[in-house]
Amino acid sequence: MTNRTTSTRRVGIVERSARGAVGSVGFVRRNRTVLSLGSLLLILVLGIAYLTFGALQQDPFAERIQVHVDLVESGGLLAGQDVTYRGIPVGKVEAVEFTETGVVATASIDSETKIPENSEVRVSGLSAAGEQYLDFRPTSTDGPYLVDGTVIASDRTSVPIGLAKLLLDLKGTGDQIDVPKLQGIIDELRVGPEAPQKLASILDGGVFLISTLDSVLPQTVSMLNSTKVVLGTLSETSVGLTQTAGNLNSLFSAADRMDGGFRRLVDNGSTTMESIDAVIADNSPTMVQLLGNLATVSQVTYLRVPALQELFTPSDRGSTLAAITSIFRDGGLWAIAEPYPRYVCDYDLPRNSAALPLYPEPYLYTYCNNPDPGVLIRGSRNAPRPPGDDTAGPPPGVDPLQTSDPTPIGPNTIPTPTG
Repeated sequence: MTNRTTSTRRVGIVERSARGAVGSVGFVRRNRTVLSLGSLLLILVLGIAYLTFGALQQDPFAERIQVHVDLVESGGLLAGQDVTYRGIPVGKVEAVEFTETGVVATASIDSETKIPENSEVRVSGLSAAGEQYLDFRPTSTDGPYLVDGTVIASDRTSVPIGLAKLLLDLKGTGDQIDVPKLQGIIDELRVGPEAPQKLASILDGGVFLISTLDSVLPQTVSMLNSTKVVLGTLSETSVGLTQTAGNLNSLFSAADRMDGGFRRLVDNGSTTMESIDAVIADNSPTMVQLLGNLATVSQVTYLRVPALQELFTPSDRGSTLAAITSIFRDGGLWAIAEPYPRYVCDYDLPRNSAALPLYPEPYLYTYCNNPDPGVLIRGSRNAPRPPGDDTAGPPPGVDPLQTSDPTPIGPNTIPTPTG
């Protein structure tokens, strides 16, 4: 009884399903025109939605901001063209209007896209045929970001080179070509069978050079600007350079005439250098004492620098040397002699007999003990000195009888026991 009931239920379900399918087919058959029109309308709506939101990227529900971009010129940019952020479309150009200083482009951008205000804006083209678009290229991703009404100045924008400027530049390049020389190059390339390969190598080298310069464009521009300054400076100093070249020519001509003398100097220079080496070697045992004496001479000279300055270049009268040379004039020697005796200062130091060949070393500290300024007017005591200078007398604590170091005695010293 239970099995029979289960089978009856299964037959009822299948029967109802079959009747529903047959009824649906009959309904579609009876209303096929209406269903066809509905399907076409659905496909039309889906196609319009795809074109609007997918192809044309129009979203009527999205919030947008307007950004004004100042351009020097339009560069072929038109209303309705794309606005991209690093190449990704984010909006459209709503309008391109003229201003007193150039062109202003109004861009409608999706507000959800965060574009930094420090972005550089460039009018670019998809191909050589045009298809310009406005591309935002930020230098960093940090804020602040563009908001509604932001104005981007023209110093942060760039446009492609226009066709008119390109043609003018090409005309200038063509004018610089020397036609006879170019014809000569073509004739030379025709001579051998390797002409096509040579021409291809020339063109490949030119392309490689241009691509290399393009990869270092900022450095190339800086080098050209620096070269302009250097060449301008050379042009301004051309007269001096011409004179310098003439002087160098005279100098090198004189050096060429003295070539024989230079060669003799080089040939004989070794002998002279050997002699100098021998002198240094012979005096090497006494070189330390010699340097000590030179230090003593330098110290004494330093203490008398004010007096030497008054001797050669006095501040209140003419040079002493010039006065000495003035006595020789008119074919004779002119001098004034005064027979009256003059004051002689006693330095209060022991004196050696002039008859004995002792050759004593000089005293280091010889100062006149008489402070009267009327005595020894030209002495070192009365030499001009800066304020606070106390070198008019001997340094404190020194031995007044101290003499300079003895003269070094070397292997070539001549004994003088009796003068």
